[in-house]
Amino acid sequence: MADAERGGRPADTFGATAVGAAGTRLRAARAGLWLIAAVLAVRQVAVVLGTPRGERLTDLETWVGPDGVLHVNGSLYDSTLFTGTPFGGLVLKPLTRSAEQALGGGWTFATLLLVVALGLVAARALPHPVSRRTSLLAAPVAVTLLMLSLPVRNSFWLGQTSVVPVLLVLLGCLAVRGQRASGVLIGVAAALQPTLLLFVPLLWCTGRGRAAAASGATFAGTTLLAWAAMPHDSYTYWVHHIAGAGLGGRADLPANQSLHGALLRLGLDGPPEIGLFLALAAAVAVLGVRRAVRYARDGQPLLAVAVTGCAAMVAAPTAWQHQLLWVLLTVVGRVGRKASDRWLWPVAVVLAMSLPARMMLPDMAALYPLRDNLVLLAALAAATFVPFLSRTSPHYRSPVPTRYADPVPTRFRHVPLLPFLRRPLTRPNLLLELLLIRVGYAAYAKVRLAATGGSNSAGRERAEEHGQQILDLERVLRIDIEHTLNHAVVKAAPVREFFDFYYTSFHFVVPLTVLGLLYWRRPVDYRWARSALGFATLFALVGFWLYPLAPPRLMPGLGIIDTVHGVQDFSQPDYGTLTALTNQYAAMPSLHFGWSLWCGLVIAVVAPRAWMKALGLLHPALTLTAIVVTGNHWVLDALGGALVVGAGFGLTYLLQGPRARPVRRAAVSGEREPVKDRAPS
Repeated sequence: MADAERGGRPADTFGATAVGAAGTRLRAARAGLWLIAAVLAVRQVAVVLGTPRGERLTDLETWVGPDGVLHVNGSLYDSTLFTGTPFGGLVLKPLTRSAEQALGGGWTFATLLLVVALGLVAARALPHPVSRRTSLLAAPVAVTLLMLSLPVRNSFWLGQTSVVPVLLVLLGCLAVRGQRASGVLIGVAAALQPTLLLFVPLLWCTGRGRAAAASGATFAGTTLLAWAAMPHDSYTYWVHHIAGAGLGGRADLPANQSLHGALLRLGLDGPPEIGLFLALAAAVAVLGVRRAVRYARDGQPLLAVAVTGCAAMVAAPTAWQHQLLWVLLTVVGRVGRKASDRWLWPVAVVLAMSLPARMMLPDMAALYPLRDNLVLLAALAAATFVPFLSRTSPHYRSPVPTRYADPVPTRFRHVPLLPFLRRPLTRPNLLLELLLIRVGYAAYAKVRLAATGGSNSAGRERAEEHGQQILDLERVLRIDIEHTLNHAVVKAAPVREFFDFYYTSFHFVVPLTVLGLLYWRRPVDYRWARSALGFATLFALVGFWLYPLAPPRLMPGLGIIDTVHGVQDFSQPDYGTLTALTNQYAAMPSLHFGWSLWCGLVIAVVAPRAWMKALGLLHPALTLTAIVVTGNHWVLDALGGALVVGAGFGLTYLLQGPRARPVRRAAVSGEREPVKDRAPS
């Protein structure tokens, strides 16, 4: 695989001097990406070295701590913390002694160098020929993604060595020319993580028999060397703990993203679980290697290595989070015949490897089996059934193109500011949209809660002060009607129940319904409407952060009755329900009203009939009434919501220009065609 496609690459692909304006932009983009990678690297190192000793490099403490391997007489495993192979203990002792003397600084910088080397090797192993843009940007993009990934961040924080086996395998498969040398590197990697022996059949089946033999011989030699030097430890690891499955933390912890851990989490145990695990692991290993051989012969060696690594991870007894870099490497595989589908797999993989699983899936009990095994499922999918395209496929380099609407003329010279953001006429990939909406909402909820310092009590005094400011301003404007309307509704039980239901039920249902209908019936309008909603929500987050505001129901002495959540206990620091789930002081601007106004305006623009437009505009009117009479918002909060929605629509217009007209059905064929006579809207 190291020699695959070497001859098809121009000699000056990497580091070539670009010509003209396009080359200048590419060089500027490359410099910017390297700057981002450098900032991320500096931040990782600074966070680690800036943390007090004892709270950082905690896995390194396995070696250098009071009960670490270096300070415990006898077996490596007497410390109860060491989970590596005996060979790993044998070769890493000198390194950790140096790390102890350097207080972790040398270890951290060495990890940084290994990560950069890993990114460079992966970037140079892309299938050839590569475009000039890819050749210039691949390395900084690879290093940036590695720095953002959870496995690398955990390796920095914990002081782990999990980058080393991955780098050794990539060097052996993709960089080193001599078969014996490459086999030695892979054999050493397998001596550190035994399931990496799965690369031996990959080497054999791709015509690198000498490398496969050298890998097996190196693994056997290093293992025997460790057995001769530490027979008791070797027996403990290979026999008593069944290849390390019984070492370290409990194997059923969610951090163990292997089939063994998943089966234990599902309630299986004992011999039935072991038998099922071995059978499934063998099936995954066979399927993974077969697929990897096919991709290697197809001229995609990096994808072949990544697929094999995923299969090895799935089949391992334990695969902790810092050992899961193989999944990230599968982003080089191309999936999907359509251009609109091409981003689904890489975006999903990058998000799964960079964000906690709870941000990818909602906090619902029915989804816990998926959430607890998310990375495992990604690795399993990559190893067994994700349909990565062959380079012989006509869609590999030329996916089915996306149809775009004609640009709409504007009255302003510099609008749109980003003319390359054209208006696709086709629907975006549904799974990708759902994924981005979920991650976006999770980030929104996290930032919204953090706007008061992570808890409601942290911003209570400031929020109440701002509440008094809003009340005073409303009194000056003579619109302080919250108390009057609230008590009037409390006395009319049917009206109160209606508005309570409206407040709690329609906030999410109506926007999601509008988005769904637009996606299905009007994909062109869906895109600009979704963008406007996203921008409005971002502007609202800024308001929550800069101006935490207590709603009327949480203002002591005002006498507002919370008709939705019940009586508030103002003697408690975190009074009110749902305080653990959301920021109670994110009242200005009101997204309850803002999102409803967005719905009303979108319906008014796209609805074909007048009664539909009127019904759409009725929704923000009812929402405004509901948020005031239930005591959840001030009147001025609604004005803030209207301002951020207007800003969202305005920014969308500024960046992309006027929305494109919908697509009509052709009179004869019945197919959708773009309207030719587009006008500003």
